[in-house]
Amino acid sequence: MNWKNTEDRYGALSIGMHWLTLLLLVAVYACIELREFYPRGSDLREGLKTWHFMLGLGVFALVFVRLAIRLGSGPRPPIRPAPPVWQERLAALMHLALYAFLIAMPLLGWLVLSAAGKPVPFFGLHLPALVGADKAFADLLEDIHGTIGTVGYYLVGLHAAAALVHHYVNRDNTLLRMLPRRGGQRP
Repeated sequence: MNWKNTEDRYGALSIGMHWLTLLLLVAVYACIELREFYPRGSDLREGLKTWHFMLGLGVFALVFVRLAIRLGSGPRPPIRPAPPVWQERLAALMHLALYAFLIAMPLLGWLVLSAAGKPVPFFGLHLPALVGADKAFADLLEDIHGTIGTVGYYLVGLHAAAALVHHYVNRDNTLLRMLPRRGGQRP
């Protein structure tokens, strides 16, 4: 098992962090969407909101670990056959948008809780407020957070769709570079 990128595929750390990020994002979205099925003020609804906050902050921490791994894993394995330059530029923009999303959303959530004067839970810890309590500011930030959250569905969906187009239409190695190895495959 290669921990660093090779000529043909991403390293195990990069692959693991990619899929762990996806799992966390699914959990973050699931918590906030599922809360709507429970009455306001109920323990389950409040629990789902708390898990949404904590998992979102987990994404925030994870993205910086991902960036460090990305910088330390060596050059990215090339796509074969090479795509047109416009696709490479579009992919670079998509990755930039995804990383901006992964940083901005948890930070906005932290700011929302801070401005609302609420505790910022993180797995048994209470993180410090980033700003003073200000209800109007909290409402504005919450609206922005919700709007960008909706945009996030499209970013993740487009990213997944592009990987599938590369695999099934372009028939290149884009998707294969990021899939975990199956048993019996050679390194």
